[in-house]
Amino acid sequence: MDISVVIPLYNEDESLRELNDLILRVMEIHHFSFEIIYVDDGSNDNSWEVVENLSAENENIKGIRFLRNYGKSAALNEGFKMTSGEVVITMDADLQDSPDEIPELYRMIKEEGYDMVSGWKKKRYDPVTKTVPSRFFNYTTRVLSGIKLHDFNCGLKSYRSDVVKTVEVYGEMHRYIPVIAKWAGFRNIGEKVVQHRKRKYGVTKFGIDRFIKGYLDLLSITFTSRFIQSPMHFFGALGSMLFFIGFVIAGYLAYAKIFLEAYKMTERPLFYLGLLAMILGTQLFLAGFLGEMISRSSNEMRKYHIKKYVNFKK
Repeated sequence: MDISVVIPLYNEDESLRELNDLILRVMEIHHFSFEIIYVDDGSNDNSWEVVENLSAENENIKGIRFLRNYGKSAALNEGFKMTSGEVVITMDADLQDSPDEIPELYRMIKEEGYDMVSGWKKKRYDPVTKTVPSRFFNYTTRVLSGIKLHDFNCGLKSYRSDVVKTVEVYGEMHRYIPVIAKWAGFRNIGEKVVQHRKRKYGVTKFGIDRFIKGYLDLLSITFTSRFIQSPMHFFGALGSMLFFIGFVIAGYLAYAKIFLEAYKMTERPLFYLGLLAMILGTQLFLAGFLGEMISRSSNEMRKYHIKKYVNFKK
């Protein structure tokens, strides 16, 4: 199979059939073998009924329905598990991503050898309250990750199949799939300017809190990408350094009391600084040790409660 299209959705019943028709038209024109996987993230409108109807009309259309709303990352993660295509395309269900971009995204993976290609909504039809924070957010992510992309959060992306089968996306980490892919060893990451459309139906599902969560997730992914396999390298090194500083302070105070002058050691502020440094150093070292044990022994994957599947062969 050439292409798997994964579409996470939440309360998008008005746009689904129109989006589906546009994708089918592109697939027919370019003679792609394909599947479309809709992942209903616990919608409370008629989205799942629309997916079931579309699936009944075409065996290439499949659906996954969550029991409740888990978020876009969970939807993508479960959709990735079920893909069969050589190239996987992701897009949003709100019609702001154009299916006409699919052929070029596919070509860049197959012919130019990219591991993944991220869309860049260079001209956006969003309010200033979204575009300005987004630019700052993308700049920060570029600096910290070293990946030269302009739009990390664009939902329109393409991947080689082994990329989506390797990465695990959870929490709010869908914004950082390029960072996760790079961490996993897929470093050939490209970018394509894509068309961005005005929202036709419904309202956005993301509020201002996504920027706060986004930066917290950025710190998290930056830390875990460097130290998740060996937390002892971070906590152990920092703890050892603090303990050594505290030990030197304690040694100096002991020497001064014995050989230089008689005083009550507890009357000197330096005593408490040294004691605090040794206590914190010991705690950080133990945190690194425990983290090392957990990372080496824990292999349990995150699981989401899926309510229904449609059109997947058993």
